[in-house]
Amino acid sequence: MPPLNPPVSIGVASVGIYVPQPVLTSADIAEQSGLPEWVIRDKLGIHQKHMAGPGDHTNQMGIWAAQDCLSRCDIPPEEIDLVLCTSEEWKEYLLWTAGIKLAYEVGATRAWAIDTTMRCGSTIAALKMARDMMTADPEINTVLIAGGYRNGDLINFKNHRTTFLFNLAAGGGAMLLRKHLPRNHVLGAHLMADGSMSEHVIVPASGTRQFPTDQAVAEGLFYLDLVEPEAMKDRLNAVSMDNWLHCVDEALRKSGCTREEIGFLNMLHVKPSAHLDMLRRLGLAEEQSVYLEEYGHTGEQDAMFSIVEGLRQGRLHDGDLMVLVAAGIGYAWGAACVRWGPGDTSSAKGDKGNAVEG
Repeated sequence: MPPLNPPVSIGVASVGIYVPQPVLTSADIAEQSGLPEWVIRDKLGIHQKHMAGPGDHTNQMGIWAAQDCLSRCDIPPEEIDLVLCTSEEWKEYLLWTAGIKLAYEVGATRAWAIDTTMRCGSTIAALKMARDMMTADPEINTVLIAGGYRNGDLINFKNHRTTFLFNLAAGGGAMLLRKHLPRNHVLGAHLMADGSMSEHVIVPASGTRQFPTDQAVAEGLFYLDLVEPEAMKDRLNAVSMDNWLHCVDEALRKSGCTREEIGFLNMLHVKPSAHLDMLRRLGLAEEQSVYLEEYGHTGEQDAMFSIVEGLRQGRLHDGDLMVLVAAGIGYAWGAACVRWGPGDTSSAKGDKGNAVEG
């Protein structure tokens, strides 16, 4: 089927990551949580996860990932027109425009910036925003999506209501998009949300409803908590996989593709059973994806980690239709399609033919 309103070609010119050195192993998490280590490894899918070191601040990790991204292609930062910053809300300062700082530090002197977040779905949201803006505005030709993540700081391993968040880690990711690039074409994307769960997972003492006073922090209220466990469990189990698959099918439809064409699943870190279930439902083998058990869940940056690991492990190939799948607490789901490798070069005008390196 033809793509819905096919736009000018927009490609992924480069991808970069930043990985902090400190790690928590499955044994460490078992000791702190009181859960058996086999549960951490086999049920939650965490062999280890990277945590922030003393200088690994959220937006700074996004800056380092962006510098890594730019070092892997020949597009100078001065040519970046827009930065979509996906650094998480838990970052260096409150009420801070992190994207402007990121653009400045990487040398994107012409760029304006937007801080954008949909929790762990932010990269997919940013991909759609970038593609739509680049299609609509002839003056936006190069877009940097980049940010950092360290929400693992906000996990209390003694709180077993939040075991599904035990994988939260730290790191940075970046992706550079270029108009008229003859490879790695960004195609359709689809997002949806269910606001009935918007207040189920929160940091109770963190805002205007309840200030993070010394007493509140001492009582453990400055950690992520699942405050309505039964309501969220019932609702999420009922809709989550169906919503993911709906987003995948809609992203495919908008891309002019079908499930049979999918060659690589780029999925955020979830428990192994959910990852395998998604592969099965899409008719894919385990070798057509990577599982991030050695990294943990670096939020919206998982998408870049999966590309880097997919290339390194030889699982993401030229010609593959890559489907990115993610969800954000609140709750939001999204999927996007990228045709990896060389594409139709008939519309290429003055681009540099940059390829992402593994």
